[in-house]
Order: sequence, then structure tokens, then C-alpha cells
Amino acid sequence: MIQIKKFVFNPFQVNTYILFDDTKECVIIDAACANEEEESRLSNFITQMGLTPVLLLSTHAHIDHVLGNAFVAERYGLQLTAHKDGAMYLDNATAYAESFGLRLEKVIEPKHFIDDNDYLQFGSSSLKVLHAPGHADGSLCFYNEADAFVIAGDVLFYQSIGRTDLPGGDYDKLKSSIWGKLFVLPDETVVYPGHGPETTIGSEKINNPFVAIG
Repeated sequence: MIQIKKFVFNPFQVNTYILFDDTKECVIIDAACANEEEESRLSNFITQMGLTPVLLLSTHAHIDHVLGNAFVAERYGLQLTAHKDGAMYLDNATAYAESFGLRLEKVIEPKHFIDDNDYLQFGSSSLKVLHAPGHADGSLCFYNEADAFVIAGDVLFYQSIGRTDLPGGDYDKLKSSIWGKLFVLPDETVVYPGHGPETTIGSEKINNPFVAIG
């Protein structure tokens, strides 16, 4: 069974997730720690739990979700795994971070590219990759059927959806991604979003004012 630890990092309140199972191998998704205190919170948890990080994943490459990639990559000897379409957001990431008063000393480019319906293995567990653009080019979600959850990034939130007014944003494309990739999952599937509280697929299908279908 996969256990999930959530951290809320940086002024944008990004949800960073650590996923691990009984083998103690773990996956870090959206490393968003933006200062030494947040880096310590992340690394201390990994040490205290005796975890071994084996994958660094990005749901997408918007600045608020990538601030801690360099720290994690260098601390644990990992390379970034992401979708190829998101690489363009990293071109001006340092300057973009500075415009928000944030520190981004080193930009980590993805070395491993994944796409729709790929599977990622860690420990005795796996994640199915769902390509779900619309909020950002290259947006990914990570689904585990056995434990009935999906890490949704900024695709779907509790009674909301990702904004579509940034480069690569497209409301119709996002709606199509949600309906075609997420709303086909079982209603009991827990949604772990990139910001804010958890929800379920069934709840959002009924109550989400932007994309409800029932």
C-alpha cells in the first residue's frame, strides 16, 4: 500500500507529495521547497522515515512547482522525469522566479521523458501516467488504481480547475483532459491536487462548477 505525505511549500502554497510503500523507496512529486527551512522539512521527513528517493517527478513546469528540483536532484542524486512539452517553461525560470521575489539558483532540465499511459515503478508499486494538458503544456497526473488515488497537479482542484490564462492554457483542452482522463476514473478515487485540499472524482463530477457533468 502506498502512503502519501503532503507538504505545503512556498508563497504559492504548492502541495509537494512524497509517495512510499513498505519497501521504503519513495517518489517526490513537485518539489516546491523554496528556502532552507522548507528543504529541511522535506529531507528530515525522508531521513526520519528511512526512505530512499528513487524518482523526482513534475506534474508540470510552472515556476511554483519546480523551485526545489535542484535541491532534491543534488541531495539524492536524482534526475528529473517529466513530459517533454513542459521544458519550454524552464527557459526563463530564473528571471520569472526573481519577479516574484523567489530564489531559483539552478534550473534542472528533465532527463527522462514520460507520456500518456506510461508506467513508473518504485518499490513494489506503480503509477500510471496521464497526460492532461490545458492548464500548462505537458501537464501530467499520476494514478494508482490499487490504492484509488490520483496526483492531479494543477489540472483539477476541490471545486475548481487550473487557471488557463497563462502560456499554454486552454480551457477547452483542460475540460477535455478532465473529462477524458480523470472523470473516467472510479468515483471513489481520491484526488491529491497541486494546491488546496483533497477531493474525490465522484464529488467533482457532481459539484465542480467548471466541469461538473452530473
